[in-house]
Amino acid sequence: SLYGSTTSASQYDGLKPFMRYKGLTESKFLPLLHDKSFHKLHDRFKEENNNQPLTDNKASSKKMKRQTKMISLIKNSLDNALLAPNSSNLQVWEIYWVKNLNKKKRLVKACLSQAAASTAKELFVFVARPDNWKRNNKLMLDHIKKNNLNSKLLNYYSKITKIVYSQGLFNIIGLIKKILVTIIGLFRAIPREPTSFSEMKIWSQKSIALACQNFMLSMRAYGYDTCPMEGMDSLKVKKILNLPRKAQISMVIGAGKRDIEKGVTVDQIRFDKNLFIKIV
Repeated sequence: SLYGSTTSASQYDGLKPFMRYKGLTESKFLPLLHDKSFHKLHDRFKEENNNQPLTDNKASSKKMKRQTKMISLIKNSLDNALLAPNSSNLQVWEIYWVKNLNKKKRLVKACLSQAAASTAKELFVFVARPDNWKRNNKLMLDHIKKNNLNSKLLNYYSKITKIVYSQGLFNIIGLIKKILVTIIGLFRAIPREPTSFSEMKIWSQKSIALACQNFMLSMRAYGYDTCPMEGMDSLKVKKILNLPRKAQISMVIGAGKRDIEKGVTVDQIRFDKNLFIKIV
């Protein structure tokens, strides 16, 4: 459900049978009560119906308007998430907006049924995909060639990225790189990672974390709240989303309107900043 500040309101609202289905709930066919197209149809019906209105003038459309507005803002925030800076612009991420009711219930359980998941109007899973770098590298090369971009870019994606991110069968290439960077690093600065798929996972998590931040900041700017969750059964989340073994769950983010009275259980606590901020 896209509305309701409590579990009961969001799970058992009267519109539930009409709103719970696969896909988006936004419709361009059915006019809202405040749209010009609705008033035009309404006036014509009124003329043909002995001057009796189709609906009561006091009928409320706040829920539908709020829902349509939230969907639009979510779409914008997802777009903003994809604008986050990322390593080599290879965009090794995926974002799953979980709208299927059955999958959503299973996802809440996989998130240990914590309140941030069970009371959220919408749930999103941010996934790092280090295994997609080759596909995205090819997409980048195709784009560069199609648009006749800078030759330096062509050289970067046709040579450098393949050297940096290729690990080889049984990590053979990674081991060779590990030896080389160790020796070269004795004489000059050199990037030392990634030289294994484990380091590729760390590499991809950095990028998806920035996408998460963009999404959360965007939702807050639009007046909605989010809560990131890392307390979850990542294997069960992968099964729910049918993800491959190499995919990495970064976090699940719940979105909606905060419960002002019960939403924040503990005031924010921060230790002395001198413990963390170092000027050298």
